[in-house]
Amino acid sequence: MSESAGEILGLVRSGRAATRADLRRLTGMSRTAVDSRLAALADAGLLLLGEELPSTGGRPPAGLVLNATAGVVLAVAIGRSRAQLAVFDLAGTEIGVSEVAHEHGAGPDAVLPAVADTLADLLADVPHPVLGVGLSLPGTVDPVRRVSIDSPVMAGWDGVDLAPYLAAVTTAPLHLGNDADVLARSERLGHAAAYDDLLVVKASTGLGLGIIADGRVVSGHLGAAGEIGHTKVPAAEGLRCRCGDTGCLETVAGGWALVSRLDPPVSHVRELTARAVSGDADAKALLRESGRQLGEVLAIAINLLNPQAVVIGGDMAAAFDVYAAGVRESVYGRASALATRDLQVLPATFGDRAGLVGCAALALDEVLSPSAVDARLQDAARTA
Repeated sequence: MSESAGEILGLVRSGRAATRADLRRLTGMSRTAVDSRLAALADAGLLLLGEELPSTGGRPPAGLVLNATAGVVLAVAIGRSRAQLAVFDLAGTEIGVSEVAHEHGAGPDAVLPAVADTLADLLADVPHPVLGVGLSLPGTVDPVRRVSIDSPVMAGWDGVDLAPYLAAVTTAPLHLGNDADVLARSERLGHAAAYDDLLVVKASTGLGLGIIADGRVVSGHLGAAGEIGHTKVPAAEGLRCRCGDTGCLETVAGGWALVSRLDPPVSHVRELTARAVSGDADAKALLRESGRQLGEVLAIAINLLNPQAVVIGGDMAAAFDVYAAGVRESVYGRASALATRDLQVLPATFGDRAGLVGCAALALDEVLSPSAVDARLQDAARTA
């Protein structure tokens, strides 16, 4: 078997290989071939060689460690009323974090200049180069063209090229995902360590579903897998949705619908969950009913996909016990006994930071992919 330098780095990054001996065993390559690829990675600053690992007897083996300071990635999670921003090193450690509030449903011209300014501030004391940007939006996105293609909650974003807004901060590649998919990506660093098959719910202003099957995030043909919030349900018959249609689950279970029913009124689902956490009976009842309504549709997905666990993230997850109780009630009542026999319902690993962690994971998976690393090494060799 012949592995490229990028694939070698992937084995080290995944933790499957920590020494040269590990690489020879996993790849079947000769010592010379392994050493030449390691030297190229070390020369490019991506790998640290010779770090000592704990010995099991005799001379400690020469360790291989990803150089986390070889660069950084930017994470930008844009929502209906705020954008969360952060800088991460190549090991996925958060270096700096901030937030930009904006008007509900504001367009890119109103949101992204402030995002760019705040990112520049975060990078002011960061000496490492920016290698990529992971950005998420609600709704369906085209990850190849890197544009939103259907976002009912973010009017004015569809079809807009986003990279030019960040050009003054970085010309590094922009990688785009929808908010539910990046939430699922965050769980690859969390619950997916114990479970290969997960459904990851984003329960917030809107409702979305990320799918992890056999350890991989599944986005679907047009990137629209998991649009659970716009599934038609009997309880929503005749109710107008933000998407322009009627009868969608969101009209009875989405955060935007719930806030209008609370008395005294609130402006955002985060306020609703805060009141539930503080013991407000009406807020708790709304969240539990939302969980029940979601669970009725989620039960179908559980029967079809047979996940090991359902992870709940998003703003409603701040009141996890209340919301999850409603979800469990419907899921265990409607899904098959076999599909729910070992099913776990879990809170998102990274809580309110899950979107940022997922955006960083999106960027890191692209920046450190074998093809991207090999291209970087080839460019370095041409300019040497």
